[in-house]
Amino acid sequence: MLGTYRRVLVVAAVPAEREAVLAATGGGRAPHLDVLAGGVGPAAAAAATATALVTAAHQSNPYDLVIVTGISGGFAANGIDVGDTVVADRIVAADLGAETPDGFASVSLLGFGTAEHLPPPELVREAAEATGARTGPVLSVSTTTGSQHRAEQLLARHPGAAAEAMEGFGVAEAATAHGEGVPVLELRAVSNAVGPRDRAAWRIPEALAALTTAFGKLVP
Repeated sequence: MLGTYRRVLVVAAVPAEREAVLAATGGGRAPHLDVLAGGVGPAAAAAATATALVTAAHQSNPYDLVIVTGISGGFAANGIDVGDTVVADRIVAADLGAETPDGFASVSLLGFGTAEHLPPPELVREAAEATGARTGPVLSVSTTTGSQHRAEQLLARHPGAAAEAMEGFGVAEAATAHGEGVPVLELRAVSNAVGPRDRAAWRIPEALAALTTAFGKLVP
């Protein structure tokens, strides 16, 4: 699928995620694909993405697709299980806004910008079909969920949420703001259920392996 793009930037958070993607490309032998570990959280991811996009443009070798990827939590209430892969049909800034007497108000409701980005629907469909992934909103947060109460709050605001991660919205903001905008895709492999923090239940090696398998189906 990615063979139709001239040059693709893949943004993960940490080196282990980067290595999982590279394992699907023959150790980086996909000349149109650059993979970076941009750091944890929306701010670090946005900064790394913006830097890479601007640098490529100045070298007259721009990217025409950005993929944000890595492991994530999955919302079991919506049928997302550990080991599943998810392609975002919406990239949502789930905790960017304000607490009010009436509850949470997103930054878009406050009139200060957008709280979500929509990846191209056809691209989402193609990626999901190629990888066998589920589709749904992926929530970007600055603080990962560690309680049932917080998980229920997020689901009340975003009933169809599939996964929770930290970098997607930051990457999408940077890509959208670059030039006339660069399309963004978010692909996640689920390592744990969103809810009470239970590290013993995390399946990080399995999720990284699922990430490698998914990218192996995207890379020609």
